[in-house]
Amino acid sequence: MNEKREVLLVVHPDRDATRDAARAVAARLADAGIRLRVTDEDVRELIEPAGYDGPACTVVAPHFDPADGTELVLVLGGDGTLLRAAELARPHGVPVLGVNMGRVGFLAEADSDALADTVDRVVERRYRVEERMTVDVTVTVDGVAIMSTWALNEASVEKSSRERVLDALIEVDGRPVSSFGCDGVLCATPTGSTAYAFSAGGPIIWPDVEALLVVPSNAHAMFSRPLVVSRRSTITVGIDPDGSPAVLTCDGLRSVQLPSGARVQVVCGRVPVRLVRLWDGPFTDRLVHKFELPVKSWRERHTTAT
Repeated sequence: MNEKREVLLVVHPDRDATRDAARAVAARLADAGIRLRVTDEDVRELIEPAGYDGPACTVVAPHFDPADGTELVLVLGGDGTLLRAAELARPHGVPVLGVNMGRVGFLAEADSDALADTVDRVVERRYRVEERMTVDVTVTVDGVAIMSTWALNEASVEKSSRERVLDALIEVDGRPVSSFGCDGVLCATPTGSTAYAFSAGGPIIWPDVEALLVVPSNAHAMFSRPLVVSRRSTITVGIDPDGSPAVLTCDGLRSVQLPSGARVQVVCGRVPVRLVRLWDGPFTDRLVHKFELPVKSWRERHTTAT
């Protein structure tokens, strides 16, 4: 009896190139006898044109666990699309494979020009899977937990009013480190160190380093440098009870308003996100490629022919 294989396809369908890529992926997987799931009826109609006779494309809405039972989640889009896909994949331990159809796409494993080879590798199972650290986030008010959530990249606590300053106290392992007025505080994973935390002035941390990152944003203080702490540490961002309210946002997707006096606790996540890797090679090469870093010396880059 033939093995039944199924892949969840998550796409950002607002670009012509992405729509064309989705059709190409659907056709290749159909040729290989791999069934396809999508989370939206519009996407199904996009990849099942008139006369389509491949394996049925099943629509499974996000609240019905569309990744459950699939082999992997294939993402066509940028990092935002991949983060949304990770929400679906993480509870079921399903690996996520990103094909960048946007700009930098740091989380993506492949660029759009390698789409055909990428899908061939999926069909032939020529890939490996690595686990990425997440963070678990708990919000308490007066000692009572009011919500729990998680993040792959970062949990950001930011002022909710542009005109006000957020007064925050940073604690590590139950001990106060520094308090200051700021625009916000980011608590990031090594994976997230190349995302929002990087834009806020934080360091880049190699993904196999077991650490958490704290990055104040526009802090009004002498001591407001980024902190790198153990993955076993507990980071707490306390909001001044007499100060302004704030907003907690995780991966730019899940947000909640925080009242004055709230405390946001961040710890290493219990459940990782599994990412598909196609190519061997060090993170250094990925960093240079994604950010298009100059790796030649100044003299090499400016030497003119004589």
